[in-house]
Amino acid sequence: MNATHDHQQSAQQLDHRYEARLKVTGTAKYAAEFQNDVAHGYIVQSTIPAGTITSIDQAAAAKASGVLAIITPFNAPKLGELGNVNVLQNTTVLYNGQPIAVVVARSLLEAQQAAKLLRIEYKQQPAKIDFNALADEARPPKRGGSSRRGDPEASLAKATTVIEQTYSTPIQNHNPMEPHATIATWDGDKLHVFDATQGITGVKQALARAFSIPQDNVHVQCPYTGGGFGCKGYVWSNTILAAMAAKVAQRPVKLVLGREQMFGPVGSRPNTLQHIKLAASADGKLLLQQHDSTCYVSFISEWIESAANPTTLLYDSESLIVSHRVVDLNLGMGTWQRAPGEATGSVGFEIALDELAEKLNIDPIQLRLINYAEKDPRQGHPWSSKHLRECYTQAAERFGWSKRTPQPGQHREGNKLIGYGMATANYGASRSPSSAVVRFLPNGRVFAGIGTQDLGTGTYTILAQAAANALSMDPNLVDVQLGDSALPRSGGSGGSTTAASVCPAVHDAAIQAKLKLAQLAVADAASPLHGSNPEDLDTRSGQLFLKSSPDRSENITTLIARNGNNPVEGTATSELPKDRDTFSSHSWGAIFAEVAVDADTRMVKVRRLVGTYDIGTLINQKTGTNQLIGGVVWGISMALHEEAVIDPIHGRTVNESFAEYHVPVNADVPEIDITCLNIPDYKFNPLGSRGIGEIGITGTAAAIGNAIYNATGKRVRNFPITLDKLMA
Repeated sequence: MNATHDHQQSAQQLDHRYEARLKVTGTAKYAAEFQNDVAHGYIVQSTIPAGTITSIDQAAAAKASGVLAIITPFNAPKLGELGNVNVLQNTTVLYNGQPIAVVVARSLLEAQQAAKLLRIEYKQQPAKIDFNALADEARPPKRGGSSRRGDPEASLAKATTVIEQTYSTPIQNHNPMEPHATIATWDGDKLHVFDATQGITGVKQALARAFSIPQDNVHVQCPYTGGGFGCKGYVWSNTILAAMAAKVAQRPVKLVLGREQMFGPVGSRPNTLQHIKLAASADGKLLLQQHDSTCYVSFISEWIESAANPTTLLYDSESLIVSHRVVDLNLGMGTWQRAPGEATGSVGFEIALDELAEKLNIDPIQLRLINYAEKDPRQGHPWSSKHLRECYTQAAERFGWSKRTPQPGQHREGNKLIGYGMATANYGASRSPSSAVVRFLPNGRVFAGIGTQDLGTGTYTILAQAAANALSMDPNLVDVQLGDSALPRSGGSGGSTTAASVCPAVHDAAIQAKLKLAQLAVADAASPLHGSNPEDLDTRSGQLFLKSSPDRSENITTLIARNGNNPVEGTATSELPKDRDTFSSHSWGAIFAEVAVDADTRMVKVRRLVGTYDIGTLINQKTGTNQLIGGVVWGISMALHEEAVIDPIHGRTVNESFAEYHVPVNADVPEIDITCLNIPDYKFNPLGSRGIGEIGITGTAAAIGNAIYNATGKRVRNFPITLDKLMA
């Protein structure tokens, strides 16, 4: 990967993933792979979208082979504080697919067979399912949802060019390779769980509240998560029901969702209907930006896909109006899905900008530069760092944007219509307080531990680097432990916050461990460093030495052996900067797409994607680039493939399998050229890094949509862009 700027000094990078060998050999254990001596739980789901359960006859099921317990709303233990999960506490049904019983048996097959024998009676009620039919019933959300600045009416009146269009995105579902899974074991009033999660601390807290036990009585482990993307950032019913089943059955219980159970009970990205109006002067200056978005919300919880929010900060304009409205439906709850709000909002807004650029006869990049926001338009705060201009320049040059023909349908290769498109990528930068422990071990290695989790994003790798670079040692000599709530507490892995939160904590803990080691040497009469000032000592390659006289040194293992052979430990908590409210932090990028569209069949092939990102320090080239590429691939999915189809009468997802819920396969993924500017943002983070888990998806679908228009002259505003829409 080429980088325009290389501000990484002597920091070492692991050239392989820390956990790579364990994963490729199959020895890395995921949540469902612990403990063989377990009973199996199976969730029974409702078959109606709205109503009440009047009875559940379990006589036949209870006599089935291997059945150990059957839990229903009529016999389930009453729990404490739960939040918005359905865990058999009442008989109300709010959506088709809602958990309404759990069967526990010796094997999963026996549990599934017994579940078929349950006789469930309902009193059905009219359901609200069809979003389009109910769009007129949209209402403002209970909290927030709108923003306004300037004088929109006056700005609109003096505009020379106005575009006004409506764009839509469908409901989308998470499909990580590892479904949600929990193993729960009780020992008296102490609960131990293995859980596939994006936040072991959140699971610990939720279980303690649900079962009214102290948090110290709950131990959560998750050494590896097989993908999360937002859905595992919430504690869903499977986790609490597994613990409930283990308590009722009085034995360890494993509960793993089937692929079809991932559609509904564990959330989804809500649909959006986005009405966008842009008004500009003849020179391209935005006078008014208006972005009104409507999505569905479940009767379980009012979770909003805030698609219009990114519009408030991306570009500078004289006036702005954004709003959100919601339609109440009998569907599963909405939840975070990779770049919530930004991913869907960029689809509508970045295509609207392309439409405005065409109407103004201005290059799409130039239009964005004309309206470049030098500071945050919301409060007027400076950015902690912003180099979006460089992203446009570098990506456009590598892509060959200058060869683009603005008029659509002009570039042809045989029977293929070729099109170029681009969009801006953006995602907020946040971090949370995190604590860590680092120990010098008697065997010469270093241990780093923190209560976070690795979703496959490379957290093990970058934490080994963080400790090693603080201690000037080989990162291969660092042992990292994550995924255990007994370790110092950290936040959840979501919102692109993990790296920015945990790396400074491990770095600071390593510095504290180094200071403890120096103090040990200074106090040791047998040490050649005895009597020195601890602040004047440093470490490098297994040695503790005097900075002013490097030859005066001692082997760290020798020092530890002479002083009881006990680990030397440092702990630290990385806090947010005290001036955090005086600046805004975001990551930025530019993404370019080339597509080829068959002139007859309208089959779309994405041929190239080129992106440049301003994400602060790129901590690890391999894992960071992998994250960005993964987001870009998901952008392809948004553009051309993903859509959950809801039965308008019964409210069940029709395509609840990989066979019918389409995601890109290898043949759909083209050459993806990713670079990072690698300019540190030290105002945001002492290591200069910002999160990158989500920015890759933002803008990508819009860039592809804009490229398809450039190829065909057909503007599709209803995503995904499928053959029927291009032929219409």
